Amino acid sequence: MKLKSLIAAASIAALSAGMAYADAHGGKVKVGMITTLSGGGAGLGIDVRDGFLLAAKGNENLELVIEDDQRKPDIAVQLADKMIQSEKVDVMTGIIWSNLAMAVVPAVTAQGKFYLSPNAGPSALAGKGCSPLYFNVAWQNDAFYEAGGTWASENGIEKVFLMAPNYPAGTDGMTGFKSTFKGDVVGEIYTKLGQTDYAAEIAQIRASDADTVYFFLPGGMGISFMKQYAGSGVDKKVMGPAFSFDQGILAAIGDAALGVKNTSHWSKDLDNDANVKFVADFQAEYGRLPSLYAAQGYDTALLLESAMGKADVKDAAAFQAALEEADFASVRGDFAFAPNHHPIQDIYMREVVKEGDVVTNKVIGVAASDHQDVYGADCKM
Repeated sequence: MKLKSLIAAASIAALSAGMAYADAHGGKVKVGMITTLSGGGAGLGIDVRDGFLLAAKGNENLELVIEDDQRKPDIAVQLADKMIQSEKVDVMTGIIWSNLAMAVVPAVTAQGKFYLSPNAGPSALAGKGCSPLYFNVAWQNDAFYEAGGTWASENGIEKVFLMAPNYPAGTDGMTGFKSTFKGDVVGEIYTKLGQTDYAAEIAQIRASDADTVYFFLPGGMGISFMKQYAGSGVDKKVMGPAFSFDQGILAAIGDAALGVKNTSHWSKDLDNDANVKFVADFQAEYGRLPSLYAAQGYDTALLLESAMGKADVKDAAAFQAALEEADFASVRGDFAFAPNHHPIQDIYMREVVKEGDVVTNKVIGVAASDHQDVYGADCKM
């Protein structure tokens, strides 16, 4: 049986919000989730999926159809068309990668469907390309990097070497870091998406006079780089956004990541009731610590259920207004949408530490309070 069939057969719905929806409207919301479930980035998509499923567990008014995009834009486009035309979904979600989001989201919203992003946040969709039907429940791509640049400037880092994959999230991210960093950028490399050999890049880093390497390499890319970097003998400090040092990645990197600083809107040690429950429930359900991707998937489902409790998805204006209220207890703590439907939220600085035998992250401070992206000024809706 295919994953789609397994999930659909177990079809999920409502906590109290979903039950309120059933009482008020007597209908279901059908969600199409296109995410990465195979290949080098599979761990990210699996975590988003699992977080979403956990939050929606038991919700009989929420029907979910899941497909694997294989991290290929053409596959994602085909799946989106199928979900809209054949599956008749009401809402779509799930995409991890910004290049896939740019291929899918504008077409989805143009066909009158809501899209809730649990991860990808390209600048084009936050500014002039914004839509009343598009909500980003994660961040705009620049956010963690802008906070990282500010923190680096305030903590004695003077010269950095930048590295990221050559796709929208990579270029957006480095733009964000440079916009707030007050020191010197002494080197800047954009690698191939999915690259695993970084010998040439590490040689350039070694030869530079940078005191810190700031990089964004999600999934398997980050694992490969950090293992090679740790074995290279280069002693320059390492910083990055949480995507390069999230829980799934740290499990594979191990002690080589200890001491690394990284920015994130979420951490397993955030002390709020919703997060304490989420971390415990996720571990009990899946037998592993949650990642920020799982947290984003979880919050995406909670947002959807909160809107279901207030409006019928067939009434687009009312459902949009219900989503804009963001009336749910986020695992991040305070959460609200800016007018461009992107988050207003705190960004934390974390440090990679060891707790017993587990390499994980610990919050050491706030890098940016009530952060929101700069692209919203160009959003007209």
